Amino acid sequence: MGGRALVQWEQNRENAPASLEVDLYAGGPAPTRGLDEVTFYQVPYSPSTQGVDESTEVITRMPNLEVVQLVSAGYEQVVPLLPDHVTLCNGRGLHDASTAEHALALMLAAQRDLPRWAVDQRDHRWGSVPQRSLADCRVLIVGYGSIGAAVERRVLPFETSVTRVASRARPDEDVHGVDELHGLLPHADVVVIVTPLTEGTRGLFGTREFELLHDDALVVNVGRGPVVDTDALLAQDGRVRAALDVTDPEPLPVDHPLWDAPGVHITPHVAGGAASFYPRARTFMDAQLARWAAGEPLANVVRPGT
Repeated sequence: MGGRALVQWEQNRENAPASLEVDLYAGGPAPTRGLDEVTFYQVPYSPSTQGVDESTEVITRMPNLEVVQLVSAGYEQVVPLLPDHVTLCNGRGLHDASTAEHALALMLAAQRDLPRWAVDQRDHRWGSVPQRSLADCRVLIVGYGSIGAAVERRVLPFETSVTRVASRARPDEDVHGVDELHGLLPHADVVVIVTPLTEGTRGLFGTREFELLHDDALVVNVGRGPVVDTDALLAQDGRVRAALDVTDPEPLPVDHPLWDAPGVHITPHVAGGAASFYPRARTFMDAQLARWAAGEPLANVVRPGT
């Protein structure tokens, strides 16, 4: 199959099948020429860019587009821009290791109070206080897919127990449905949220869910910010702690009260973009372009074209 592809990385242009014409676009101001010839478009990845920007809006200026390829796991921001005939593929699996590592780091940092010790080192202050542990914690993973499984593989060696929750129960995999969430929350010491953002998950973790957690429980969000109700979290005033790589709103305004909320630790949506992601993403794109050129089924199709 021939066609014109627009991709982010030089490696993918160099390795592309000869039947494809491949150009580069790494984000920023969109090309002004040749968009009407693009049939395969890889949306540029940048961990600092969320939502719809010029690199996603340009989809509406590609009349012959057949495939949109994301290398992020989330895709909700792109769907409203796609004509029905365009196939959408995502980067499922590419961020698993990176995001799971970050979730584990947030858990350990919160449980062992590493931000406190960073401040004490800066101030040359030596003073110990009793510490929490991750060992023996009951970890509830909400959104058990490939990233959730990667989180589980990393926390089990820390002598934890894990309970899995997904949108629907999968009894053969010991996965609970989200309709069971309220019954599971009172038994959780750590809740790890890795769900995508959908109408069903927006505000999934609100006032009632926080109320069901015991004092000093920890909520870790490496999924999407709006899954957690920010006002409900602020109302906890430290009773339930949180470690957030994603927030609502995002980017978080400089004067937002979440920055100074007691028991809340924040990183700026960096979980998925660590060093391990990039070579995996480029290798995936090589294989995806080869499948496209050969007319073979594409990987990670989340919405087939009609």
